[in-house]
Amino acid sequence: MKEIKIRLLKANEIECRVQQVNKKGCIALIYKDARVDMKILDEVFGIDGWQRTHEVINGNLFCTIEIWNSDLKTWVKKQDVGIESKTEKEKGEASDSFKRAGFNVGIGRELYTAPFIWINLDENETTERDGRVYLAPSIKFSVKSISYDENRDINSLVIVDQKGKIRYTMGNVSSPTTESKKSEPKIKEQEIKPLTEKEQVLNFLSNNSGASEYYGKQYGVKTIDAYTEEQYVEIYNSLKINKKI
Repeated sequence: MKEIKIRLLKANEIECRVQQVNKKGCIALIYKDARVDMKILDEVFGIDGWQRTHEVINGNLFCTIEIWNSDLKTWVKKQDVGIESKTEKEKGEASDSFKRAGFNVGIGRELYTAPFIWINLDENETTERDGRVYLAPSIKFSVKSISYDENRDINSLVIVDQKGKIRYTMGNVSSPTTESKKSEPKIKEQEIKPLTEKEQVLNFLSNNSGASEYYGKQYGVKTIDAYTEEQYVEIYNSLKINKKI
């Protein structure tokens, strides 16, 4: 059977959104849009080589992506559950379950290796309302470039604002965006600092809303930056045991 490899995401296929904000800065996440999943499924398997269905199981909406295996003459299924959107419950939950099922196929799985992204903010880039701090509506962030190592892990990342100003960098960013180790310059070991246990936990919870919700309920915490240092260690050990990080 011929091995089919899902390609890595390009910079223009990755979205950037702000998760939490205070007057000093914000935590940003990088993620894929459901349209990217559809594009890559069409690209790799053909428009008639895959299909999707949704079903409610125990009150939760699941999505199943089926891919046609011509050697076995059968559909191969990948399934996952969605988390409802705060604005459009049904649509958001359907889209989220589709994207999660896409991760199981292998689309965008490299995003799980994203670093903890902190962006410093100026005073005029935030606004306060009802005692809460929000990002000013005019401030937008996007991924300018990204590259990966031989293990398909992110090893460089550049995020810019709406004016094209660089606001976050990770790794060697002196060269153009690359998608494989072959065309990228070698990165010296000392240029990339290993993530601390706390940063690994924050990164994982930022990119996994289901896990974030689970640990939030377990510890009675509403935001991922509100855990105590001891709780970060406990969560890290739990994720490590379950081979999540």
